[in-house]
Amino acid sequence: MNKQNHPSLFDQNDLRSVPAVAGQDVVVREVRCKSLLNRCRIDDYSFNCYVGCGHGCKYCYARFMQRFHPHAEEWGRFVDVKVNAVEVLARQLTRLAPGEVFTCSACDGWQPVEEQYRLTRECCRLLLEGGFRLNILTKSRLVLRDLDILTGHDVCVGVTITTLDETRARVWEPAASSVSDRVEVLRRAKAAGLKTAVMFGPLLPGISDTAEVVGELFAMAAEVGVNRIWTDVLNPRPRVWASVQQVLRTQCPDLYERHRRVLFDRTFRDDYKRRLDERIRRAAGDAGLADRLC
Repeated sequence: MNKQNHPSLFDQNDLRSVPAVAGQDVVVREVRCKSLLNRCRIDDYSFNCYVGCGHGCKYCYARFMQRFHPHAEEWGRFVDVKVNAVEVLARQLTRLAPGEVFTCSACDGWQPVEEQYRLTRECCRLLLEGGFRLNILTKSRLVLRDLDILTGHDVCVGVTITTLDETRARVWEPAASSVSDRVEVLRRAKAAGLKTAVMFGPLLPGISDTAEVVGELFAMAAEVGVNRIWTDVLNPRPRVWASVQQVLRTQCPDLYERHRRVLFDRTFRDDYKRRLDERIRRAAGDAGLADRLC
């Protein structure tokens, strides 16, 4: 593995390459950050102990981060580890008022490198000790490791599920935990007395947006008793289409044009979103979850 030099908002003197973890073809670098906890439009705050994500989801919106942190590797093939995240957060917490923290906003805090570095775990511990409330969203069963520090606090554990089809999930989310593992996260978090949530999204045209599949998603949510449900339509964020169309061309070329129109044909997209919203609300009502749809 070769050291890669590139512009960064991090301290350059601390940039170095370290071996990839968990057998992944991912370049991992250790860097040092100057701040960690930031104001957020979703909740009061958010934080990210990593730049990049080893899950390699083909539709990941966080690809826009490469605009600010250029890398030679494509998204999903690099992770920058903010090795001083815990000490930086500890300093910030001496002057910040407690609030809700979205965990995490531009990466998965429990992606494979977290098993080694444990930065998200330690940051969550500091935040909870400081009276902050956590809203977690992940695709990793590794979050179950941290139930010991999350239990007994104001925490909502959420997972993202794009499709219940394990084969399709592996295509679109190659290194994320299996769908069954994510459902198990919800079960065990609820059993631990924590609030739970699920993000169904992005709902992929012709794959996970049909009335039948949406109904199955909400039936699963009802069965595990989640407290909150969000849904998301595929969005034309920067760099997303370049990645998505590669999958479509090799895996489901018959859906290529539909995805393209959903993303870039405004009239078609508006009508699509209206009809999808109707399916979502009908499925939520049928599952007895209309009041949990955010």
